[in-house]
Amino acid sequence: MSRLFVIIAALYIGTLGARSAGSLVGADLIVFNATITTQSLAIPRASALAVKRGRIYAVGSDADILGLKDNNTRLIDAHGRRLIPGLMDAHVHILNERNYNYEVKWEGVPTLKIALQMLSEQAKRTPQGQWVKVIGGWSPYQFAERRHPTLEELKKAVPDRPFIVQYAYNVAFLNEPAMKALGVGTDRFPKFAGTVFEKDSQGQYTGVVRANTFTLVTLESMVPQPSYEEQVNGLGYIINLENRFGVTSVIDAGAAQGYPDGHQPLQDLARQNRLNVRFPFIDLQFGGSSELVDAEINAITQRSPVSPRENLLPSVAHGHEYEGAGEMLRLSLHDHENFDRPAIVIDRDSMVQYIKEDVTKLVKRRIPFRMHLSYNENITPFLDALEQVNAQTPLDGLRWSIEHAETITPENIERVKRLGGGIALDGKMAMHGDAFVRTYSREKALRTPALRRLVESGIPLAMTSDGFRAGSINPWIAISWAVSGKSISGSEILATDNRLTREEALKLWTNGAAWFGDQENDTGKIEPGYLADFALLSADYFTVPEDQVKNISSVLTVVDGRVVFGNGDYSDLAPKLPEVIPAWSPVKYFGGYYNPK
Repeated sequence: MSRLFVIIAALYIGTLGARSAGSLVGADLIVFNATITTQSLAIPRASALAVKRGRIYAVGSDADILGLKDNNTRLIDAHGRRLIPGLMDAHVHILNERNYNYEVKWEGVPTLKIALQMLSEQAKRTPQGQWVKVIGGWSPYQFAERRHPTLEELKKAVPDRPFIVQYAYNVAFLNEPAMKALGVGTDRFPKFAGTVFEKDSQGQYTGVVRANTFTLVTLESMVPQPSYEEQVNGLGYIINLENRFGVTSVIDAGAAQGYPDGHQPLQDLARQNRLNVRFPFIDLQFGGSSELVDAEINAITQRSPVSPRENLLPSVAHGHEYEGAGEMLRLSLHDHENFDRPAIVIDRDSMVQYIKEDVTKLVKRRIPFRMHLSYNENITPFLDALEQVNAQTPLDGLRWSIEHAETITPENIERVKRLGGGIALDGKMAMHGDAFVRTYSREKALRTPALRRLVESGIPLAMTSDGFRAGSINPWIAISWAVSGKSISGSEILATDNRLTREEALKLWTNGAAWFGDQENDTGKIEPGYLADFALLSADYFTVPEDQVKNISSVLTVVDGRVVFGNGDYSDLAPKLPEVIPAWSPVKYFGGYYNPK
């Protein structure tokens, strides 16, 4: 008995020695004095959390959690601020932002006057041989003037450099040097259906080009391109901007240059320890003579094998994870969302035939898929085809979703639910709802999308940005619209009974979005065992006036237990960014989102 006592005492003393060494016991990080939105039914209220090895391991009162610190614990006082789970943008196009450092960003700019001043400043520093560019992410309805710039205003701001100013996938404004370089009026200019060149009374091209997705994407590839080093640098700044808004995870929804080659900058950032968001991705392959799905299957089974849900960055959970094919499954089935024009309705027989062919191939290989469909007229035949596929080759729990789905009907919501799919709904109505009103009517806009019906259906549902072209990457603009019913112009475009509570809207960016990245048990809650991804907000989302929700950002963003962004009192906690390159980059002078001095 005495021998047993000696052994037990020795083990106990050894344990104390291990504790004093602090190797495994104390928390890595503790945030206290916070107002925490846990989104956990078991722990509805808390003021502090503790992190260990990238996961939350305790949530509770300040007194309880501070008892878990040791000499190596980093302590962060939240000063009473609201802390929320990190946001997930389940549909964004980060890898399409290769030209990021070459672009003037009008996102968040309050007036057209300021926007034109930015162009004028940039024109003076842009070197010979380069362009002045504004590409997507903004809306004329955000300006106090409520209009597009005129060509005369743009030419005055940029007198001696080619320029392109593009609004979503709707219209581009070009000056004469740009038209000459792009071959407007010649065979060099890309020929896609729906492209219209505006002409003046003398029959001369004015420089206004109204077009759809493929034309405007192609134009960007025809202008001077950044170096590889500039691309990697820009990608780091994009991710930092995501962190600024409290985004800790994204799903890249398909890039013009697909896996694996198009992901090399991402891998380089990861090696530099600067991939500060979790980065699941949907892949899109342009395979020359092959259809997109055939090219995708070849890419992931032959050229660079990867399995669905395989993490290519295993040191970080969901760090760089393959989530399947999409968002475009076939070029001819793309319904170009452009609220300035009526819907482009795809031939029903073509939709049914090709979706049956393409989706059957994916289902047999258990490859998840996502399909871009904005309009109910195209959603119906897509679901007709999917039901036929399911009857022959059961989906059997395979994850799939419709992206955007602005005008989906209640009947089709139920069909999606029966087939086990989800809907990644974007917030474009916040940016472009005023155009939708002009094209379709205010009455239809008030019910577009059917937000209340979608939430109450119980279907897997996320709200997304679809940035950086069609929408702003700022999630708080979409959240503001869903809660207040007002577009970025301040116009009421969502009926009172079709809006969401603040709790409901936030969930669409947290645990609702987690389904789309197969992360329901990892992200979206402040709960022990969940990944340590969270944001401390600049204002209390749950009490701030409705008209101020869109101005919320993060003052402290944590991913995988690491501080990746800090502002104000928390600036010194964040990793330092490298200098923006090239030296004349608009991002160096204006940033990626308007920040009033």
